[in-house]
Amino acid sequence: MAVHQVPAQTGVFARYLKGLAALLDRDGGWYAVFLHRDPQGMQACLDGFEVPPWDVVGSLLQDLAVVRGREFVEQEQLRAKQLHTASAAAHDRRPGGREALVERLELMRRELIHATGRDEELIRLIASEPEGTETAEQLAYELEWVRDDHARATARVAELRRRLAALPPPEHGRAGAPGAAERVPRQASRPAPVQWPAPAQEGPRPGPHTHTAGPSAGPDQGKGRSKDGGKDGGKDGGKTKDKRRRPRGARFAGMEEDAEAVAVPELPVGGDLPRGARYGGAGTAPEQEQPVLADPDDALRAARETVRTLGRLRAEGRSGEAHALLCEAATLPATWLPVLAAELHRAGLEADWATLLWEAASQPVLRLAAIAGALSGAGRAQDGHQLLRQGVTRPADEIAAAVLSLDEDGRAPEALALLIAYAQLHTPADTARIADRDPARLVPRLLAAARAGTAAHERDLVHALRVSGHLGA
Repeated sequence: MAVHQVPAQTGVFARYLKGLAALLDRDGGWYAVFLHRDPQGMQACLDGFEVPPWDVVGSLLQDLAVVRGREFVEQEQLRAKQLHTASAAAHDRRPGGREALVERLELMRRELIHATGRDEELIRLIASEPEGTETAEQLAYELEWVRDDHARATARVAELRRRLAALPPPEHGRAGAPGAAERVPRQASRPAPVQWPAPAQEGPRPGPHTHTAGPSAGPDQGKGRSKDGGKDGGKDGGKTKDKRRRPRGARFAGMEEDAEAVAVPELPVGGDLPRGARYGGAGTAPEQEQPVLADPDDALRAARETVRTLGRLRAEGRSGEAHALLCEAATLPATWLPVLAAELHRAGLEADWATLLWEAASQPVLRLAAIAGALSGAGRAQDGHQLLRQGVTRPADEIAAAVLSLDEDGRAPEALALLIAYAQLHTPADTARIADRDPARLVPRLLAAARAGTAAHERDLVHALRVSGHLGA
């Protein structure tokens, strides 16, 4: 057998990718970015030794739209997705494929945690800078990219989990446990995974024709500013001389992104469905989450048992089962989770608490609000705020429905916290769309949420509400 034998389906996709790349400009657009950042990694994908994440393919298709037109690309997207999915599945079934996916999942979760922390740091820095200064503009620009990183990484983690779930169970029945496949030397089964370098200040970036939003629209979708073309994508004219902070992340290869969310900018975002690893393809609307009073003894007993089991799994290297346990813990009654947080921190498992928050953030909005409220009420306001920020990458109408429901249940503080988090993460125009469902009830709440931020943010939201017709001149 050859050292780097390429599965048939992966070879088919590699040939398709080569044909696609041959139509593109090597000195412009996203293709130029990928070649500049990691020429060897890009070549490995073209040769079939690695499968690029779906967002990379989607970006190349956006480049193709400049050459062939958007209508052509929208038809081509389905074929590309089918070939890519088959290629990734074949690639994952190779010896060591499961272990590689688990490793990459861990790395991407760290990217998510890093992006969240950097986001909050930048918000604090922006608030301390005078409005309109060069520093404030640079910080705001970086904040947009950090949020783009967050959105991309969230989608990649979800896709990576789906790929893991599609694989047959491990030989010894232990997810992530060492087995025969793991003992195959890396060089005998696959080349070392391709990695992107950390984001740099120099290098080309695509012009205004490209767009690679994450699982939800980026902060400037629908505005003149284009994240893919700098602060004023409309004036960029497709040039690639400006500084570019994309792409980034722990891994370049082997991680797909949701096709609906990436390849075509205007495709709709998914509904308010459970999206964590536990939920698979759940397709029904969730029941409303009501706060549950915790029995202190039961909550503490469950927390300590979870921590003991988690510590044992980590010590035995059973990371897959440890992650599954965290997914289960994220579904405990909302008021039990602050107790679990305290026990995890006491045991030195802060990273596992961060992972649990990510899982909780993928749950329905009403449960999200209940957990955040429980954390804040237990003195963990920072955790509650982080959870909300991670969980509000959803359509405005779903947030509006949740806010109205929370108000009707007498949970006004949770409703306000949800709106504040949404307003901080989204553009004023996107935030103003929340009012569309019930302007009379939601406009006052949006204004209250805006007042919790900076004066400039409040002014921008007021302007957006006026433009949308929800406020008088």
